[in-house]
Amino acid sequence: MENWQAVFSVITFITVIVVIMTEWIDLMVAAFLGALILVFANIMTLPEAVSYIGKSHGTLGLFFGVMVLVRAFEPTNIFSYIATQIVILAQGSGKKLLLGIVALVTPICAVLPNATTVMLLAPLIPPIAEEIGVNFVPLLILMVFVANSAGLLTLVGDPATFIVGDAVNISFIDYLGKLSLGGVIAVLTVVVTLPILFRKIWHKNLDDLAELPHPQINHPRVLIVGGVIVAFVLTFFVIGESLPIPISPAAVALLGAALALLLAHKSRIDSVHNILRDVDWSTLIFFMSIFVLIGGLDKTGVIKSLSGVLGLILGKNILLGSVLLLFVVGILSSVVPNIPLVVAMVPLLKQYLVNVGLAPAEVLSPDFQGQFPPEVLPLFYAMMFGATLGGNGTLVGASSNIVAAGIAEQHGRRISFKTFLHYGIPVTLLQLITSALYVLVRFLL
Repeated sequence: MENWQAVFSVITFITVIVVIMTEWIDLMVAAFLGALILVFANIMTLPEAVSYIGKSHGTLGLFFGVMVLVRAFEPTNIFSYIATQIVILAQGSGKKLLLGIVALVTPICAVLPNATTVMLLAPLIPPIAEEIGVNFVPLLILMVFVANSAGLLTLVGDPATFIVGDAVNISFIDYLGKLSLGGVIAVLTVVVTLPILFRKIWHKNLDDLAELPHPQINHPRVLIVGGVIVAFVLTFFVIGESLPIPISPAAVALLGAALALLLAHKSRIDSVHNILRDVDWSTLIFFMSIFVLIGGLDKTGVIKSLSGVLGLILGKNILLGSVLLLFVVGILSSVVPNIPLVVAMVPLLKQYLVNVGLAPAEVLSPDFQGQFPPEVLPLFYAMMFGATLGGNGTLVGASSNIVAAGIAEQHGRRISFKTFLHYGIPVTLLQLITSALYVLVRFLL
């Protein structure tokens, strides 16, 4: 590919990120325009752009399905009801509420993708915040931090852990033994910051719980059937891909959405038109556009050329490489959504290992099912930690961040890039440092 196309792709990508960071225009519009500029400059054809979106059909299908599922049951008032119960359980204490969010999100994100968890639980946050009398934006940001961090607890907790784990053929059990403790440390790091970063909420107390509104559940029969649908979806999220005939999480979410639409239509609690109108289309378009922008870097050879740079800088020094990779990927992941970043980084790292003679050429095959040399695995583990935790750095760093921002806008508030940065920078720096120490002590020293 000609050099000007590679340079143009890089400039376009950087410009989009800068525009998003400065909040000059809406992040979806910035990404959408950037993707279309690549098409109009003939960096890639429209069919090629669509094909890059298609490669991430699982992510998009999952998000769309869960969005529809959550929206379909809003008329039952279930989210307001659960929110009130959570405030009562917390006894009106901001401290207990913050710790309760950590305790609620952590185990769920160990088995469900973090963006899915945020999509399911975030609608509870605005009514909780309203009842306890605080701004719901910091609570949503906390939920995102915990979701992204807890994704490291298991192989399936975050798309980045699954993609990297699959690339090095690590089993679910091996992951638990080698890497889950790093996820525990990441979550505890967030807990340590609560009294400082979230001090207004930490010290908040609601003295008279009797003044709380007590919303009633509407359409209880519909909700019972809806509960069966949700239980079906959650069950197959966990076991679907291990069945003799695998069922992807995206297919499960879409089937759940279709059943929820059927139930809403037949019970007349809402119209299909209203439900689909309220889907967060801007978030979906943002992800499609980012996949096209990453595709431009891939097609023009930018990503492949970076593997050569890695070889020059690192040589065969695994210890230096692991630490450097963790921080570099962590910083990159704070401005590039971690799913496309990891998809791009895995082949880059494999190519580097082959180039410097640390792994055989067979590892470059998509069908490779063997074991990597044990001494190179810390590089992949470091990349996994960096990509997952770096997502806490900025508003565009992880898919769950974008989902939370979309839900905030639906409830009348905007999570600005600057606001997220205020919380994200200290949390991310602490987590990257503790993760680097974990990788060093556990695998290299």
